[in-house]
Amino acid sequence: MHKYNAHGSTDVTGFGLLGHAQNLASHQKNEVSFVIHNLPVIAKMAAVAKACGNMFQLLQGHAPETSGGLLICLPREQAAAYCKDIEKQEGYQAWIIGIVEKGNRTARIIDKPRVIEVPAKD
Repeated sequence: MHKYNAHGSTDVTGFGLLGHAQNLASHQKNEVSFVIHNLPVIAKMAAVAKACGNMFQLLQGHAPETSGGLLICLPREQAAAYCKDIEKQEGYQAWIIGIVEKGNRTARIIDKPRVIEVPAKD
């Protein structure tokens, strides 16, 4: 992460992606907000969420099925290279999930995010 000038990071656990993104955004030095366009979720959980009537708000980023990775803040011009390098080094895919914009230290997920089904690693 240092190699690519990361300036913030958190694990994504039981608070879901949005909860952790909000926490990270609230601690930024500058008045910024995070806007999430892509939502990585454990494979097949989007279908399970739909079958359960969205009671856990998976696609709104609140469910723990968005868990398991790191949320890392990188300079825009470094993000794609980081994703490529992490896949090469670790064998796991990484995604650019959103942008940082001027704001009030909050995070949000757009109305219809692209859902990325993350397969289990054997």
